[in-house]
Order: sequence, then structure tokens, then C-alpha cells
Amino acid sequence: METKEFEFKGFAMNGFVALFVEIALVALSTWGMVAFGNGQIGTPIPSVLGLLLACILPIGFRKLEPNEALVMLFFGKYKGTFTKTGFHWVNFLMTSKKVSLRARNLNPDNIKVNDKTGNPIMIGQILVWKLKDTYKAMFEIDSQTMAGGGSGTAPVTVSNRMKAFESFIKVQSDAALREVAGMYAYDENEAEADELTLRAGGKEINDVLLSKLNERLAMSGLEVLEARINYLAYSPEIAAVMLRRQQAAAIISAREKIVEGAVSMVRMALDKLKAEGVVELDEERKAAMVSNLMVVLCADESAQPVVNTGSLY
Repeated sequence: METKEFEFKGFAMNGFVALFVEIALVALSTWGMVAFGNGQIGTPIPSVLGLLLACILPIGFRKLEPNEALVMLFFGKYKGTFTKTGFHWVNFLMTSKKVSLRARNLNPDNIKVNDKTGNPIMIGQILVWKLKDTYKAMFEIDSQTMAGGGSGTAPVTVSNRMKAFESFIKVQSDAALREVAGMYAYDENEAEADELTLRAGGKEINDVLLSKLNERLAMSGLEVLEARINYLAYSPEIAAVMLRRQQAAAIISAREKIVEGAVSMVRMALDKLKAEGVVELDEERKAAMVSNLMVVLCADESAQPVVNTGSLY
């Protein structure tokens, strides 16, 4: 992603040194005014100018904590981004806009969308994002108006500015999530063979979501570090029907396993009876035995045995 941000190269000095200069200037100017009043010096102009300068200099003090930045402007022209942590003094004619570079969580409300097959589903996501390019964030999107409540003239705090960025991400993340949800079926019952689904996709789906989000946010200077789907369910109006379908599919799958096992056991029983010469069965008797064994092995309830004490012939 191309960046338009660059480091502030203007004059900046240690804030404590500047504070010492400020105190010294006030002391000298005050002494000059007293000396003029006592007739020790002929003009008060240097002292007046010194006091005036001492009143203006504090405007240049700036304080930054770790992972904070100042966007520096000189009469509206971008002069770079100041990121040096600590207490500093810069040209008092510079204006600055503070932003936070710390990572933040975002957990938007769940939304209702249609998956690839048209089924309405409820889906939610959780994001970790941060500010990457201060120039784009401040000047490529209208964050100032959003942070000022729409008027553009109200005082803008760091908190309001970051909330404006968060609001922009919410709208874009909603659109990206809708796009990703429409690319895949909800589960394997709706998808084609070996096709990725929302339920089974896991990391692959999250990677696609992350890519789509950062594509949309590239213009804003904001970056999503992590995105994952944290809620996925059928929409309430079809949830009951889909649950019954899932239950039916599970029953069919279980029945297939039971029948497969029963056939294997019947085959083993017939082979063992024949190999050990326990009894000789004709095809009709074999069919009857297979039928009885399948009923016993595949029935949901225990079979009631009938003891036959008569002859086979």
C-alpha cells in the first residue's frame, strides 16, 4: 500500500530546555521592567517584547506518549508526522492534530445476509485495526467533519477523531463481510463437492475477509491486522427448517454406517458357518437368516427372539 506519510523534519527541541529558556526569558523581562521603573535602563521595549514572546512560546510545547503521533501543519500545508515520544517544543506557528497509533478492537453488530445459495444467514465479525498512514487518514477521508459531529467547526479531540475512523471501518467492514458471505455456501449440504464453506472454511475464510477489508481501507490509511468471523447461524425464519434438515442428514449418515456394518457382520456370519461346517443352508434359508440378522442389527429397538426347537428339514 503506497504511503503519503513522511517524518516531520522541522525544528524541534527538548521541551525541558525550552521550558528553562521560557523561565529565564520571563525573569529577565521582569527584571528589565523593574529596572526601567527604577531608572536603571532607558527603554522598556526589550522587556515588553520579551514578556510578549514569553506569552507566545508555550504554544509550541507538545507531549507525546508511546504510539501517538502529531500531524504537523503550517498554515494548512502538511509538513510531516511527528512521532518522537516525550516532551518537545516546536515552532509555535505550527498547528498539530494528535492521533493514536495503538491497535484497537472492533466488534460490529451481527448482520443478516444471503449466502451463495441465497439462504438468509446471520453473521458477525471481530476486527483488530490500527492507524497506518496518518496523511491518508486525516486528509483522504473526511475524518475532521465526522469527528466534529458534522459541523466541522466544533473542537475535535483525539477520542472523537479515533471514533470517526472507527465509524468509517464499520461501514466498510459491513460491505466486505456481505461480499465474502455471498461468495460461499453456509455449509457442505449446500455446497458442491470439495467447495469451501462458511462453517468449515475457518482460517481460509478469515484470510479472504482480511484481504477484502484491507482492499477497501487502503484509501483511508487504516489497516486491519486481524479479522475473523465470530458468529454464524441461519436466520430465524429458516433456522427451524434447516435444523430438521441437518438432523435428517445426520440420521441418514448414521443409518448408512449401521447398514454397512450389518452387511459386513452378516457376511462374516455366513462365511464362518460355512467354513466350520456348523450347518448347511440352502439359498432360501440363507435369505431368511440374512433378513432376520438385518432386522436385529438395524432395528432401533431390541429384537424379541423366537426359539425354534424343530428341525430345519
